[in-house]
Amino acid sequence: MTASIAGLGAALPAAYDQRTLWEEYFRGHFAGSRAAERIFAGAGVQRRHSVTDPFAEDVSGWSTGERMRRYAERAPSLGHRAVTDALADAGVGADEIGMLAVASCTGYSTPGLDIQLATSLRLRPDAQRLLVGHMGCHAALPALGAVADFVVARGRPAVLLCLELTSLHLQPATADAQQVVTHALFGDAAVALVLRPDEARAPGLRVVDVAARTDTGSSGHMTWEVTDLGFRMGLSPEVPDVLAEHIGPLVKEVLARHGLDIADVRAWAVHPGGPRILDTVEDGLGLAPPALAASRAVLAEHGNCSSATVLLVLRELLRHGPPPGPLVAVAFGPGLTLYAALLEPTTEPEVR
Repeated sequence: MTASIAGLGAALPAAYDQRTLWEEYFRGHFAGSRAAERIFAGAGVQRRHSVTDPFAEDVSGWSTGERMRRYAERAPSLGHRAVTDALADAGVGADEIGMLAVASCTGYSTPGLDIQLATSLRLRPDAQRLLVGHMGCHAALPALGAVADFVVARGRPAVLLCLELTSLHLQPATADAQQVVTHALFGDAAVALVLRPDEARAPGLRVVDVAARTDTGSSGHMTWEVTDLGFRMGLSPEVPDVLAEHIGPLVKEVLARHGLDIADVRAWAVHPGGPRILDTVEDGLGLAPPALAASRAVLAEHGNCSSATVLLVLRELLRHGPPPGPLVAVAFGPGLTLYAALLEPTTEPEVR
């Protein structure tokens, strides 16, 4: 038995135009800095989603407690919408779910989002729950591996929800370029997957393998620090250099375990951490520019939504059905950690 992705759903808060965000809020926030304006213009983002209205409320001065209260107000409804959409897409009832895994690094409380969703979705009392917290942008893939393992071991469907409200962690004004980059890129999203045992051979994507590589010597390059004014991200300009060193070996290793090479991959779901990240992956794997078109489209339409982003890319790739062969998903996060997942269609493509 294997586990396959049978359904996908997403919920997005209000959208904001990137240029308007700069003109009406961030220009003043960064004191009209020309350097900051260039960073915003070059971020590859056209619009982003946010649970806060930056034109009506200045989150940058909020305490961490205030931010967590807003998370508790907005996250449950977004998560519920994403999961119910994924269940409907899969044709699976909430009462069939054996595990609910929630990945989020932008908000915490106890009882938490997993408990709230177990209630609103009316999951069975014996449904297991797993909360994956503070792993950052790559959390979707280790969580996917854990959920797939549950499905295989227990023979029951499961749900993975990645929900991030990054807008709640807007920081006070600073001249730090790393902070400008962060504020130019990040947005909010909730994306859910339903996985089920792959016995019926229904259309979907089988989870074949998940692999990781962590460079602990560069752990300070990407950080997510809890402060009195929310969570503050550190993002070193050296991150692409570390990715360049490890992306090729990681992907080739997971493919080789299954007798595959890069040329055999038919679709790429790469976390769009930013334009330089995508350029680095493209160069490191020797890919033609169209290979990462879905990642660039998601960056433009949604920005970087932390753990939810790679699932948004997967959604973009699946708009017209599963690819005609292997798909590789790749994401990166604090550690500095890289994760790759090998997926393949559960049914053979039609011959036309």
